[in-house]
Amino acid sequence: MNQPSLPSLMGVFAHPDDESLLAGGVLAQHHAAGARTSVVTATWAPKSHRAPELADALAVLGAGSPRLLGYADARNPASAPGGAVRLVDAPLDEAVGRLVAHIREVRPDIVIGHDALGQLTGHPDHRRAHQITLLAVEAAGLPHLYPDAGEPWQAAALYAATHSESGVGRLGPLLQSVGKTLLAVPDAYATTTVDVSPWAAVKWAAICAHRSEVARPRPLPGLLARLPEPERNEIISTEQFTRLSLGPAPGDPHQLVA
Repeated sequence: MNQPSLPSLMGVFAHPDDESLLAGGVLAQHHAAGARTSVVTATWAPKSHRAPELADALAVLGAGSPRLLGYADARNPASAPGGAVRLVDAPLDEAVGRLVAHIREVRPDIVIGHDALGQLTGHPDHRRAHQITLLAVEAAGLPHLYPDAGEPWQAAALYAATHSESGVGRLGPLLQSVGKTLLAVPDAYATTTVDVSPWAAVKWAAICAHRSEVARPRPLPGLLARLPEPERNEIISTEQFTRLSLGPAPGDPHQLVA
């Protein structure tokens, strides 16, 4: 049976592993349907130990090679062996320009980023990446902004990966068991809920590629790795998004649409 045609996706996330945890299912789904997929990661330098892990995860998902903005993680100096500025301290105009260049080069139909809360735990890098993505998606389509960053390109839709209050499920107790904050959005804020269970095995393999995070006790990959498989699959088999483009989302509310 032929796969339905799906739009191309670009994920923009703060850290290596965010892409697999938050959108690994839809990235795998769209790749399987023959759509182009790519991921831009805002923090961790190419010479850091997590860059090869990111490359392995993207290979599993079919999302190409890493695209790194090159900033440092707000909470981990090891993320930038060369002493790069932290994402949260970087000049906004500079960071937006770097992302605009990737958007114009890849020319995605849909861009996926973080939500305004910063994904359950409110990480400052997640929140900053959300702000940069909002600005860059708009700026990429305007020829008078960042004229040296390539030919203008306007994505058809922008989605924020999110978790609704009723959709948090087992993730809530799991994160709270290690003392992490739980920030979920009101149910009405999540416009799109995608069943990614057919791609759960691929998504889990991509998460496992982030070996250093799986080995640690508090990060989500490590927490998931210690769960029984049925419970873990229940958590990773649904992905929620908020469509941030103006106007109502057309088409199927259970699938990303351009």
